[in-house]
Amino acid sequence: MTSASNALGGVFQLTADRQVSRVGFGAMQLSGPGVFGPPADRDRAIRVLRRAAELGIDHIDTSDFYGPWVVNELIAEALHPYADDLVLATKIGAYRDHEGGWLPLNHPDALRAQVHDNLRRLRLEALDLVYLRHTVDRGIALADQLGALAELREQGLVRAIGLSNVSVEQYEEAKRHTEIAAVQNLYNVVNRTAADLLAKTAESGAAFVPFFPLGSGFAESRAREDDVLRGIAERHGATQAQISLAWLLRRAENILLIPGTSSPEHLEENTAAVDVELSEADITALNALVAEGETLEEAH
Repeated sequence: MTSASNALGGVFQLTADRQVSRVGFGAMQLSGPGVFGPPADRDRAIRVLRRAAELGIDHIDTSDFYGPWVVNELIAEALHPYADDLVLATKIGAYRDHEGGWLPLNHPDALRAQVHDNLRRLRLEALDLVYLRHTVDRGIALADQLGALAELREQGLVRAIGLSNVSVEQYEEAKRHTEIAAVQNLYNVVNRTAADLLAKTAESGAAFVPFFPLGSGFAESRAREDDVLRGIAERHGATQAQISLAWLLRRAENILLIPGTSSPEHLEENTAAVDVELSEADITALNALVAEGETLEEAH
């Protein structure tokens, strides 16, 4: 069994033979503005990835549609040949148009092709975890999409299947068709609309991986202006981002974090969130920012 360091928030049993540290790295921000095009500083992006490895991060989240293609190629350049304990998780089910738009591409044949594209650009023989980025398409059944991924898993090209951007009902449906190792949905201290889904994954033993764990990367987060969050950060001598990540680690044991950044300094700050020891009073105050199933905007 591959083991992970306890230094990064403890470990989670992702699959029967694979553990990961609870704090990983989301590579999306290594591409250009709007997750489109190359980074302004390619050498810096490479340094971030190599620093992540030095810090003991063993779970990197990526996708071929980050860039597109840019981030996977950066990961391969920076880290290949990969450490034995590194888990690379990718997402399929979408593509980018020439203006950077995000469009669905979820026919089973297209999903198979995307898996092979990710394998090639990441220089892998098998993908550790593949998320199906779900979009509603009346002509394509979820069962057929998952069936294509299950076939690839049987062929040894995919080790585990995950879901992204799904409802509780879609998660329950997916479980009837195949084993689901992880779910990636929006969830953070100011947006808890996926609270029921988090609870369902915890019951099932699946990982829950919040995207935008620090708030949306495309809009200013209200949490950054919140007096409660700022006050707790000041008392701990920490950043508001560190407090937000520490809260997520305490929220549920199946939460895996993938905070993203293009800065080596912010990467180190994010991983240091595991050292923040929130008090019960801190937790109560942060919990009260919004109710389950709400966003901060809805709560005001």
